Amino acid sequence: MNDALATAAQTNFTGWDWGIVVVYLLVSLGIGLYVKRYATTMTSYIAAGRGVGVWLGVATMSGTEMGLITVMYNAEKGFKGGFAAFHIGVLAGLVTLGVGLSGFIVGPLRDLGVLTIPEYYERRFGRKTRVLGGIVLALGGILNMGLFLKVGSMFIVGVTGLSHAGWALPLVMTALLTLVLVYTVLGGMISVVVTDYVQFVVLSCGMLLATGMAIKQLGWDSIFSEVQSQMGMGGFDPLASPAFGPEYVAWQAVLGLVGCAVWPTAIARALAMESSTAVKRQFTWSSIAFAIRLIVPCFWGICAFVFVTRMAPELGPWFGVGDQSLPPGEEAVSPLFAMPIFMGRLLPVGVLGLVSAAMIAAFMSTHDSYLLCWSSVIVQDVIAPLRRESLSIGSRVRLTRILIVIIGCYIWAWGLFYEGGDDIWDYMAITGAIYFTGAFALLIGGLYWQRASSSGAFCALLAGCSAVLGLGPIRGPVARWMLAAAGKPVTNEAAETLLSSARVGLFSVAFTLAVFVIVSLLLPDSPPKQTASPALNEE
Repeated sequence: MNDALATAAQTNFTGWDWGIVVVYLLVSLGIGLYVKRYATTMTSYIAAGRGVGVWLGVATMSGTEMGLITVMYNAEKGFKGGFAAFHIGVLAGLVTLGVGLSGFIVGPLRDLGVLTIPEYYERRFGRKTRVLGGIVLALGGILNMGLFLKVGSMFIVGVTGLSHAGWALPLVMTALLTLVLVYTVLGGMISVVVTDYVQFVVLSCGMLLATGMAIKQLGWDSIFSEVQSQMGMGGFDPLASPAFGPEYVAWQAVLGLVGCAVWPTAIARALAMESSTAVKRQFTWSSIAFAIRLIVPCFWGICAFVFVTRMAPELGPWFGVGDQSLPPGEEAVSPLFAMPIFMGRLLPVGVLGLVSAAMIAAFMSTHDSYLLCWSSVIVQDVIAPLRRESLSIGSRVRLTRILIVIIGCYIWAWGLFYEGGDDIWDYMAITGAIYFTGAFALLIGGLYWQRASSSGAFCALLAGCSAVLGLGPIRGPVARWMLAAAGKPVTNEAAETLLSSARVGLFSVAFTLAVFVIVSLLLPDSPPKQTASPALNEE
């Protein structure tokens, strides 16, 4: 990036703000060191001893699901789609409320006392389904979080005014990853729950403060009128928006359901609760947080858009906004930088440090949960079932810690080298679908349909991998090949219309459910498997 962008991207971040951030990080590290003594068994390490109450459960779930990656991808959606992007948060909140009131999926799972979703697969469908489910879950989940570290670090780089420095991003990625690895490896789920509570408090205060100051700076009328002027009705109606449309809205409804009732990090919170009744209350109250975590960052993205178009037009060309053009030979930068630069220019010294600490809190609360989730699934559901001899408690905890470090190294490398044209949210949705399309079929079928069979479950897990077609580097060439085979003009716009990520995701869900039902009917189990099997001793 050139000197012109470096000057335009300067923020109010000072040494005082760095001090606030450093103090907060040291406190988080201290918590991880302190709670290490309590993580002595797999139940305590990955499920916090199953002693989490309702309000702590709400706080830790909210802290995890309100990650910095969530803030960044929703701000990107708001920057590009305006108020129409609010439908993503509204649908997520409504679906989570429905799950909380009914206990759909999460209640029965907690009653069974399993530690992971693939453990349920074994009880209902057999060991081979558990192993395959664990492999698919781990691969899809690890791929899903591949850009978390990079995108979270982009916030830090943008808000501190270092977005023009090529060395800043890898340095911040390394520092943040090291911090998260230390306290997650040491304390496990106990560390996660305790730090998530602290992060929830800091994050809530930071979000309220930043939102209030953004409204005061820009003004309600200006925000709405600018979106209307620049985007028209498409900035308010997702069905009329070129960025969304009916298929995309339907896809978001599916994602809202799986995000709370099927996604492993949310399920991990349900399995750590003290009872299924507490789980229902947790999800009912968490529905508010599930909506807010998506709507507020989206609003920040809208504010960043208004800021760029009205108050900082010199930034417009770099984000593809406004009538000005880029200097010759320069390339546009990612819209992901728009919101952190806006925050860095908007907030005064001290307040900026507090909000940055809140965002780093969001970053850590997501990474610790995801790292712990995927590593424990590999140990509990792939390595342990495949061994002839039982793994000791110490070996399980030790392997989980080793895998946390390995996965951390992977996301560092993937974030630096992956190049894809998808919005971050669309990337996450489609990589998550590699796992959750199969899991969705197996959980619903296993818990609520007696004729669900092991063969149907195994084939459904394989069918769910069809979602990989939605990844940009794969979807583009496939779509262009399909257009050429049909004798139609091959253009990027035509390819995106033919195989949008939403269309691929909806197809994958429908295809997987169909495979599950058809194979279960053609190849039934004999005798039928029972859902309420005796609990496995996996302490």
